Amino acid sequence: MSNDYGNELIVTVVKRGWSEPVLEAARGAGAEGATIIFGRGTGIHEGKTLLGIAIEPEKEVILTVVAAERTDAVLDAIIAAAELDQPGMGLAFVLPIRRVAGRVHMFRKNEVAE
Repeated sequence: MSNDYGNELIVTVVKRGWSEPVLEAARGAGAEGATIIFGRGTGIHEGKTLLGIAIEPEKEVILTVVAAERTDAVLDAIIAAAELDQPGMGLAFVLPIRRVAGRVHMFRKNEVAE
């Protein structure tokens, strides 16, 4: 599926504290930056406790917009840095960007001069 801007969104969900290695790897592979959102996961480990204290499954969600031709390289770098090939380390997926509202530096360079 092609999009007007030729960009895609890589969504990476990792355990708290793992966003910095993900960001470094993504930038090293050609990403310009990212947005980090903090969250709480729900799943098979949600009800675990340690000494009677509930363990909150805290997560970091990293949103990285990249040029479509860089997506594979950036995703591969993220997978390696976050050890996503190991069970329980997190996940990453790619979504096409169909439309954009607002003014973002990476989208401005693709605008047609009026």
